[in-house]
Amino acid sequence: MKYPVLPGLTPDGTVYENPAMGTVEAMLPPGPYATAHAPTLLELENGDLLCAWFAGSYEGSADVSVICSRLEKDSGRWSEPVLVSGDPHRSEQNPSLFLAPGGEVWAMYTAQLDRMEGKDNMQFTSVVRRQRSTDGGRTWGTYDVVFPEEGTFCRQPIQILSNGRWIFGNWICSDSASGLAGDPSAFRLSDDQGKTWRRVDMPGSHGRVHPNVVELEPGHLAAFMRSRAADFIYRSESLDYGETWSEPVPTPLPNNNSSISAVKLKSGRIAIAYNPTCTPEPKADEAAWPGLRCPVAVALSEDGGLTFPLIRHMELGEGFVGEENSTNNRQYEYPYLMQGKDGMLHLAFAYQTRRGVKWMTFSEEDVIGRKRERVGVYNPTAAKVQ
Repeated sequence: MKYPVLPGLTPDGTVYENPAMGTVEAMLPPGPYATAHAPTLLELENGDLLCAWFAGSYEGSADVSVICSRLEKDSGRWSEPVLVSGDPHRSEQNPSLFLAPGGEVWAMYTAQLDRMEGKDNMQFTSVVRRQRSTDGGRTWGTYDVVFPEEGTFCRQPIQILSNGRWIFGNWICSDSASGLAGDPSAFRLSDDQGKTWRRVDMPGSHGRVHPNVVELEPGHLAAFMRSRAADFIYRSESLDYGETWSEPVPTPLPNNNSSISAVKLKSGRIAIAYNPTCTPEPKADEAAWPGLRCPVAVALSEDGGLTFPLIRHMELGEGFVGEENSTNNRQYEYPYLMQGKDGMLHLAFAYQTRRGVKWMTFSEEDVIGRKRERVGVYNPTAAKVQ
């Protein structure tokens, strides 16, 4: 399918080609909401794409709900979002989408109480809820509470391991004076396709959150985490399908105390989407928010996430670098990265300081770098120039 050449993204879901970047892009319709944050993606069996995120006045407010948009295969526009959740007493955040056996789509998300007087951060009241769709995300059923333990937070979707086990990365928030710096990571494991779950903790993971699990080879897992200290992305390993984990250690990739997204590609490489910035003077056991959430980069590893020799900035924002990055760029944050059945990569993130959600698609070769003549229009389905 051919797309019009990018004149500047329009907030109506229209898909454009960006010849300068070699990508296909769209700004998803924001609906009647002031902010958009924490998008997630899912490819359905028929090739349609779903994107869900949370929207409302601002993160943590009770009017924040999960919404979902759809890009039908071979169409040129994302749909207006439909409402997934809508609890008037809780802020519903961090959705993930999971295609369950039998074709149901699960939206898993956090639900925390509205702000209380004198207490802005209510993440310690969060539980994890689920809503299911039987029509590919067009309509959604009522919620049930899957993880009632207060303080439970999530971001990466449920992962299915090679032995059939399901693993769901969590972290546990507490009402502490340390300002989230002490939150540890934990995992929920299910050996009966989500009917029952048990919790496994990651040792020494205080302040290392948002675990993203990839299976390097059968039973050998790696988890990549956000750092509250805003220093580096951290990495932990399991050799027994997630039963036990090593203490996390830093990777070479910087982290600014913002969400990351990791996935194992068909090529065997590990890909991580992140903001390649950090605080100038990180302090152990102290949370920091340096505010540098631009650009958005994708890094590739050929050794299971130990080193990342291939990095490309996929979203440049306003293009400012160095000291000017902290004052002149808007925020482009919370990237989510997935690979489609055809091998194409799909990236979504909060766009222009949460004005909306931006989606783009490109190939692994576009990250690595390749010389190619551009004749006509880039076709993400065929992954070649037409």
